[in-house]
Amino acid sequence: MTAPVVLDRRSVLAGGGALIVSFSLRHAVAQEKAAQGPKLPGSLATSPNLDSWIRIDADGQITAFTGKAELGQGFKTAFQQIAAEQLDIPFDALKVITADTKLTANEGYTSGSHSMQDSGTAILHAAAQARALLVAEAAKRFDLPPDGLRTENAAVIAPDGRRLSYGELVAANMLHVQAQPTSGLKDPASFKVMGQPVPRVDIPAKVTGGAAYVQDMRLPGMVHARVVRPPSYGAQLIECDTAAIEKMPGVIGIVRDGNFVAVVAEKEFLAVKAMHALAAAAKWRESAKLPNQHDLAGMLTALPSQDFAIFERGNPAVSGATSLEATYTRPYQSHGSIGPSCAVAHFVDGAMTVWTHTQGVYPDRQAIAEMLGMPQSSVRLIHVEGSGCYGHNGADDAAADAALIARALPGRPIRVQWMREQEHGWEPYGPAMVTKLSASLDGNGKIADWNFAVWSNTHSMRPGGAGSLLAAQHMARSFAVPAPRPLPLPEGGGDRNAIPIYNFPNAHVTHHFIPAMPLRISAMRALGAYHNVFSIESFMDELADLAEADPVEFRLKHLDDQRGRAVVEKAAQEFGWKPGERAPQNRGYGFAFARYKNLAAYCAIASEVEVDRETGRARLVRAVAAVDAGQVVNPDGITNQIEGAIVQSTSWTLYESVTFDEVGITSIDWQTYPILRFDAVPDSISVHIINRPGQPFLGSGETGQGPAAASLANAIAHATSKRLRNLPLSRKRIKDAIDA
Repeated sequence: MTAPVVLDRRSVLAGGGALIVSFSLRHAVAQEKAAQGPKLPGSLATSPNLDSWIRIDADGQITAFTGKAELGQGFKTAFQQIAAEQLDIPFDALKVITADTKLTANEGYTSGSHSMQDSGTAILHAAAQARALLVAEAAKRFDLPPDGLRTENAAVIAPDGRRLSYGELVAANMLHVQAQPTSGLKDPASFKVMGQPVPRVDIPAKVTGGAAYVQDMRLPGMVHARVVRPPSYGAQLIECDTAAIEKMPGVIGIVRDGNFVAVVAEKEFLAVKAMHALAAAAKWRESAKLPNQHDLAGMLTALPSQDFAIFERGNPAVSGATSLEATYTRPYQSHGSIGPSCAVAHFVDGAMTVWTHTQGVYPDRQAIAEMLGMPQSSVRLIHVEGSGCYGHNGADDAAADAALIARALPGRPIRVQWMREQEHGWEPYGPAMVTKLSASLDGNGKIADWNFAVWSNTHSMRPGGAGSLLAAQHMARSFAVPAPRPLPLPEGGGDRNAIPIYNFPNAHVTHHFIPAMPLRISAMRALGAYHNVFSIESFMDELADLAEADPVEFRLKHLDDQRGRAVVEKAAQEFGWKPGERAPQNRGYGFAFARYKNLAAYCAIASEVEVDRETGRARLVRAVAAVDAGQVVNPDGITNQIEGAIVQSTSWTLYESVTFDEVGITSIDWQTYPILRFDAVPDSISVHIINRPGQPFLGSGETGQGPAAASLANAIAHATSKRLRNLPLSRKRIKDAIDA
């Protein structure tokens, strides 16, 4: 049975003379055909029609569409480059529309460094196939073979100079074409736009104080809301006299639904004043009993777990003589978004529109529709960048807050802005983790036996169901938090990058998945890879010391992957790494390497760190990275990602840890949750890209997190001759280790 065809604005436009090369008419038949044939590249596999990705209007306007959310990765610029290159048009001749449930394909979440692999690949092939369609149509009109035609500047040109613009060609009503498994992609040697350091389109507004983020949105007639959060997990509202607050200047109304309480006012400052008054009037019954934050390793390993042997390799002929064991820990960590979460919602004539910095407009739409009891077709989510986040912070919750309040006060746009203490106290954190490693060396100083075990909660509680949203959990008709689940390999969650990329004759890797979640947790950049790579690469250095081997040479001795070896060698060369070289006094050198998820981009980082032995303060002085992300679209974009990963990971590794007592979270501001400040930023970071023209895109957005942490830890160990295994490597821990 064929699914009903639903027309929207874009499909109607198609009838008026436009090559829609988008998404609205995805029949079940088309999807069934795609499933039966060869796998389509990237996200074409799930949105197989070319019109999900490229539109060319009769007036010559060209648009590329992506279901991914621009979060600062720079992919909006890269996608514009890809489409421009394959369509043979200038970079400025098209625009890119990002995640919008009314206009773009459903690409789920923007996560896991998948944007280039999934959406970029889809746009690459869709644009190339659109160009082929245009050439074929021009060939008919010119009565010439298509092989003799060329494309340039949004036109098809015949050998005799005749030309037809793309806008003229689409009037032939070429519509809704299903993608092919292969495309006539341009030769990388001919690229004019791809591979160039095109300035990012999202930067100007951010550095000039323009309207760059959802926090900057100001719609006509918009009013402001603030939510009063419970004082702790599980608290119940038992009394709330709102009479005085309702009479405060500018207050429009108070919205209460069970434990969800919010105030709406004409001006933002008035909303903040009313929120504080409302919070003072609220009486809560608290019941939270959080674990001992000072024994996270003991707490996590004592919780019931589901145990999975995720990797086994054995060679009885190889055995080790010298052994080493180590345990590493990671605390709960906050996303630390510079701008607290925000959303704008507008409820008019039974339709809800929400502007949000969620990383998944379609899953969040599903959750909000379920929470409100509305059909998904009546809820539209539009992605707008938020001020800081890679992962699941409070964005989805703020969107739900705004929608719930907007439903109670229809007709006017409602802007909800979280407070700093709410962001720090209520966002889903990156999970705490424990890893235990043991290994033995053979007589030649090579690893003979490797054992790795990781204890972790799930690394994703993202929406999809209403129970993932705070507002839905706090409503009188509350929605239960969904059962946590491990994320499947090969990408994984807590076990992401737990399987070594190195070649060990005997290896055993176990994932101890812990369903119970003492704190609210979810996805944070790199998921479990940050801690697992930190652990593996720290332990590799410890084993290199045991073998009396140079850390770089020791890694290469165990690494067969040729692209991985090239990245390791490049980082070492550009750093000026010399085996056995001692750093200047109070300084140390460190090295680390990983391939993100063992299937995305390769990254190696060499670091120089400075340690003040009197205070224990460590500072990253310089970092040198090498990265292989496959074919490069925008080298500046990749450089931005690696530089950002190094800075963020340095902050995580040296400073960041969520603190709490038995009742609730205590790290609720920048004083109690310190992050890297400008005076601690490295003197230099250099990124060296190994381009692979014609090769698939490999996601680079999260590849630097783990290597940066381990490289820094190894440099601190080199500078102090003390090995620290518990994150963060704070000045107190370093000082205590030095004095021990």
